[in-house]
Amino acid sequence: MVGFDLIGNTPLVLLKSFSNKDVQIYAKLEQFNPGGSIKDRLGKHLIEVALKENTIREGDTVVEVSAGNTGIGVALAANHYGLNSVIFAPIGFAEEKISIIKALGAKVIRTEQGLGMEGAKIAAREFESKTGAFYLNQFESKHNPEAYKDTIAQEITDKLDDIDYFVGGVGSGGTFAGIAEHLAQFDIESVIVEPEGSTLSGGQAHAHDIEGIGSELWPSFLHETLVADIIKVSDDAAFKNVKLIAKQEGLLVGSSSGAALQAALDIKKHINKGVIVTVFPDGSDRYMSKQILNYKENEYG
Repeated sequence: MVGFDLIGNTPLVLLKSFSNKDVQIYAKLEQFNPGGSIKDRLGKHLIEVALKENTIREGDTVVEVSAGNTGIGVALAANHYGLNSVIFAPIGFAEEKISIIKALGAKVIRTEQGLGMEGAKIAAREFESKTGAFYLNQFESKHNPEAYKDTIAQEITDKLDDIDYFVGGVGSGGTFAGIAEHLAQFDIESVIVEPEGSTLSGGQAHAHDIEGIGSELWPSFLHETLVADIIKVSDDAAFKNVKLIAKQEGLLVGSSSGAALQAALDIKKHINKGVIVTVFPDGSDRYMSKQILNYKENEYG
């Protein structure tokens, strides 16, 4: 077995301090993937599909746009299959993830912060056109949800028989779409958690400190019929939960995990009995430069 083989089959744990005898909250701990996040699954799947379809072959170059985690997953898979990788990343996101991508041998090209992910996408398409590299394009690829439907979603239902709600964030939308599609056959309600500043449920778009989730555009492969509700979560609530999860559960997770927990707790307030499952996409170790464990420290202690 090599490190690449460790992708998937991550722990599913009961969050005891946030549960009671009537309502239980479970979390899938994706930081246990070798690249440290759920996006290892995506990088692996997109590259394996491209190889199977003969879109790429050993020695070719793949390109992706990523704030970090998908870039890490792509770099891992590219190394495993003898490919070169180039990641376009806007300035402004946690530098730890960029350092990991570089350590894995990928080339990182930074794009203008003010142009956000859209600017990075334009740059990636231009690079593809000029060089003949293959742009994986996680944001539009129909294969994105597949990376999760038959892996993490199946892992969840293999472990738990009775689930009432699934809570997940949306960035590219693939994780939520894939899991929700699988869970729909069990009549499980799937709820999106989004940061304040994300506009899937309306409102004014603005910057937020929660990384990895949030979108101003509805993902093309996410069918609205799969979405039971959308819950907005503030930066304050998400980062406060990161500290609570560390102290009460001994788990060091990222801000999107804190947001997911808050949405699960909001659901818990309104039900008398049930099981809620969520995903903790990555760990806090890659956000230390953003003071994730010291966010508004004077306020939260």
